[in-house]
Amino acid sequence: MSDHALVIVESPAKAKKINDYLGRDYTVLASYGHIRDLPSKDGSVQPEDDFAMQWEVSDKAGKALKEIREAVKKSDRIILATDPDREGEAISWHIRDYLNEKKLLKDKPIERVTFNAITKQAVLDAFSQPRELDQDMIEAYLARRALDYLVGFTISPILWRKLPGSRSAGRVQSVALRLICEREAEIEIFVPREYWSVEAKLHTKDGAPFLAKLTHLSGNKLDKFDLANEQLANDAATRIRAKDLKITKLEKKQTRRNPAAPFITSTLQQEASRKLGMGASDTMRTAQKLYEAGLITYMRTDGITLTGEAVADIRKQIGSDFGENYVPKSSRMYQSKAKNAQEAHEAIRPTSMAKTPGVLAAQLNRAERDLYDLIWKRTMACQMEAAVLDQVATDLSDGTDDVVLRATGSVVTFDGFYALYKEGRDDAGDDEQDKRLPPMSEGDAVSLSTVHPEQHFTQPPPRYTEASLVKKLEEEGIGRPSTYASILQVLQDRNYVRLDAKRFIPEDRGRIVTTFLMKYFTRYVDVGFTAKMEEELDAIAGGHVAWKEALRLFWDEFSAAVGETKDLTITQVIDVLNEELAPHFFPPREDGKNPRACPSCDDGILGLKLGKFGAFIGCSNYPDCRYTAQLEIKSEGDSEALDLSEPKILGTDPNTGMEVSLRKGPYGVYVQLGPKDPEDKKPKRQGLPKGVQPNDVTLESALSLLALPRDIGPHPETGDMIQAGIGRYGPFVKHGSDFRSLKGDDDVLTIGMNRAMEILSAPKTGGRGAAATPIKTLGKHPDSEEEIALYSGRYGPYVKCGKINATLKKNQDPEKITLDEAIELVNAKAKTPPKKKKKAPAKKKKA
Repeated sequence: MSDHALVIVESPAKAKKINDYLGRDYTVLASYGHIRDLPSKDGSVQPEDDFAMQWEVSDKAGKALKEIREAVKKSDRIILATDPDREGEAISWHIRDYLNEKKLLKDKPIERVTFNAITKQAVLDAFSQPRELDQDMIEAYLARRALDYLVGFTISPILWRKLPGSRSAGRVQSVALRLICEREAEIEIFVPREYWSVEAKLHTKDGAPFLAKLTHLSGNKLDKFDLANEQLANDAATRIRAKDLKITKLEKKQTRRNPAAPFITSTLQQEASRKLGMGASDTMRTAQKLYEAGLITYMRTDGITLTGEAVADIRKQIGSDFGENYVPKSSRMYQSKAKNAQEAHEAIRPTSMAKTPGVLAAQLNRAERDLYDLIWKRTMACQMEAAVLDQVATDLSDGTDDVVLRATGSVVTFDGFYALYKEGRDDAGDDEQDKRLPPMSEGDAVSLSTVHPEQHFTQPPPRYTEASLVKKLEEEGIGRPSTYASILQVLQDRNYVRLDAKRFIPEDRGRIVTTFLMKYFTRYVDVGFTAKMEEELDAIAGGHVAWKEALRLFWDEFSAAVGETKDLTITQVIDVLNEELAPHFFPPREDGKNPRACPSCDDGILGLKLGKFGAFIGCSNYPDCRYTAQLEIKSEGDSEALDLSEPKILGTDPNTGMEVSLRKGPYGVYVQLGPKDPEDKKPKRQGLPKGVQPNDVTLESALSLLALPRDIGPHPETGDMIQAGIGRYGPFVKHGSDFRSLKGDDDVLTIGMNRAMEILSAPKTGGRGAAATPIKTLGKHPDSEEEIALYSGRYGPYVKCGKINATLKKNQDPEKITLDEAIELVNAKAKTPPKKKKKAPAKKKKA
């Protein structure tokens, strides 16, 4: 009788793929992620009992564990094949610990295998070299989990008592929140400083135009603020016009630009944000699908190395696609500059370079195609020849150095990796590479065409984007590759920050929490201290530090800091917050009056108050004065900064002579034509389309909205007019009685005939009498093997498996729903007993 093995992985997709590679002597099951966690209650970690931890089996793991228990009984050995990082090791440990508790293992051997890619060769190689579980990695996980729990469950009650309505953001998330809040404070106190530059347009002796900037004046090199006002800039321009300029110095040099390293977790998130507009969480979800499909290597890594086989595969593909002159003589080696980089795993790359984006286009959705294309190009580029540029710099003066101008330019003489990929927003050439200088020689006279002084102002530091915050966290050594996406998500879920124009803006609640933590728990939201803790956890994973000893040292100091806050009164906390956050809540007024003066009474002073539901602004004369204001201070340019308590007049309609105004009602912001009719008829109104900010509405755009529905053009077959408008369910196009919703980038004000016909000619996706067409297919149910697909119905999006229809939850985004989430919805629906139809009341007999 042959030896039978049970293989346990995290996800059904991974289980299915591995099952295809292994023979009939293996059963592959999924645990559906972590099977246990610390209960969300006090006492789950007990410092006084040598940091004993109480684990609880999660509700969603019930069915998976039942299958695993039954399969263990029928198997001769168990193989744990979860992901190759610390989290994967932890999942395997939980499974082994659970099976031991249930006394199911007995003498059955339990093995651990890891692989960096889900390909047949990688899986078979891993299964030929099993190992034991890595106890050091497990202890690093336990230390991290205990730390996060102790900090969260110790600080949260303090916040609830001292700052009602607030919760702890978490050990690492609090540091990220601090970075965002500190950046916002820098922006608020920033004072712009004026400076000027002078640029001249010149022509060579052959008449070729080029631009040069003033760099020296009166023999001195100009600093940024030397031309501080318009008068100085105009004086400099006048002196340039009076000169007979010639080329006094010409420098030429050749430079080489090397490609960026292959992707690691953080750089993938940054580049996907810049080039694809994908958030960190979306990036990781999409990368997970590509990994489970066997298309890329493991995507949670900070290692930038590539195996010899991978490099050979890449170099071969480069030669095939671009020619041998694009293949360097020797392969490139990369070394990480990030703090705490483990480099235990390979960089993120395609499992086979022969699987080009074009080859896979048909089997991937748009997000998967875009991300795979990015990974494939970056991987190819990292082993391609350098780009070679000829750089030219020339100085121009009249020979006296009274004024000196400089012109620079460069020409790409060999594109190298530029032929495929450039790091940054897109693959278009930037100004530096595109700027070319005409042929010229030293001593050549030039003619002056125009001189243009230009005013500038210094800019405040930019708010963090997802990409720049991930980069900052990585540079500071905060968090690990697997945590970046969750750090950003937690801050948004708890309403501590919001994303506006893809940049993080701290909410007032977030600023209050950060200020409190920085005042009373300074060390524990310190960037350096948190980075040191990450190093300590890495040292535990390396077997250099005892995990409980590290926890004990932390807890002794932390609990002492907590003890110092016990006697704090809410009044003391409020006084501190009032002082620290005054520049934010009460900025100086333009009229010079006291920014804290109460607008409702004569002598009241505004200040921060704490109520049952959180903080607010209130008057010192309470209860005589009951003025209050919500904490909703918005930044300039923010869509919600516009005060619409009174209508905003945009102008006059040229056709009717009536006033056009912007107003806010119970259902949102809208534009209105004229005042209310004397006969109590409603004036013409139109709500703003989704995505249009009130601050962006002009008279022209308001009139366009009020003109809806608008005619697009006659239908080529029926001759009936096709119209575009905004209805109860949003923007639409209409032909006769056929209404179709507009989605994505379609603009109701600009959509043209071709696009309208394309939308109208597409088959309907729902409605009575119409066969529903799935929006997308998610995969097969592991039990029934029936397809699960996503549909759009009359009452919202739902998933369908066989005869079971399960509506999505309110907080689930149809665009982001996964197969695992769909299976959970279908299973829950299947367990729900059908509603019994109420019997109609018996009809009374006629008398």
